[in-house]
Amino acid sequence: MTPAPDSSDPTTPEQARAVAIVPAAGRGERLGFGVPKALVPVRGTALLTHAVRGLLDAGCVRHVVVAAPPTEVESTAALLRAEGIPADVVAGGADRTESVRLALRHATKVIPDARVVLVHDAARCFTPAHVIRAVVAAVAAGAPAVIPVLPVADTVKQVDFDGTVLATPDRAALRVVQTPQGFDLATLTRAYAEAGDSATDDAGLVEEIGVPVATVPGHAYAMKITTPFDLAIAEFVLSAGVAP
Repeated sequence: MTPAPDSSDPTTPEQARAVAIVPAAGRGERLGFGVPKALVPVRGTALLTHAVRGLLDAGCVRHVVVAAPPTEVESTAALLRAEGIPADVVAGGADRTESVRLALRHATKVIPDARVVLVHDAARCFTPAHVIRAVVAAVAAGAPAVIPVLPVADTVKQVDFDGTVLATPDRAALRVVQTPQGFDLATLTRAYAEAGDSATDDAGLVEEIGVPVATVPGHAYAMKITTPFDLAIAEFVLSAGVAP
């Protein structure tokens, strides 16, 4: 992965014509709320609501398409409408890859002149606006694929299936990957057309077709809310009044 090209000209919504896809069909069993993960509340507001609002408030996203559980399409759309948030909600698939594929198909029909496509996790709902804008600007400036990343702080071990250490990779060359991940439309469309197995990372599908993936700096607030501990951190950050 290489640093993304810099663009000195700020990207406007019209220049970028960016659309964002939010796969939100996950069950979120580890959070223990008994509802899809994207609908779990943080201080009374669903993760999905925070995430979609954050994308639109960044000022560089023209349209958002949410892939919800097939049984929750209407309730998810109603939730966003009640918050005054404009977004299309479509039925997601059996896994993340299929959900993104379905949402991408819908997005290209609704915004046929889209140049930049973002894929964003609802669970990373507090990603700062400047990170979103940096990803969009880098793709608009010519990078086919861009991801926000952070350096790895901990020592990392490679282990076998029995848990025995095989190697200690140099963490200086490792990065933690966040979202939104950004792509030019042709690159992401091709990656999904040629995708085989399910993937948890859209950039990984792009890597598989031989397209370079650039990076921009991520942010600690773009943490993924997956466990009750993560949720507690998010609640604390919001209660402290320092969330983006």
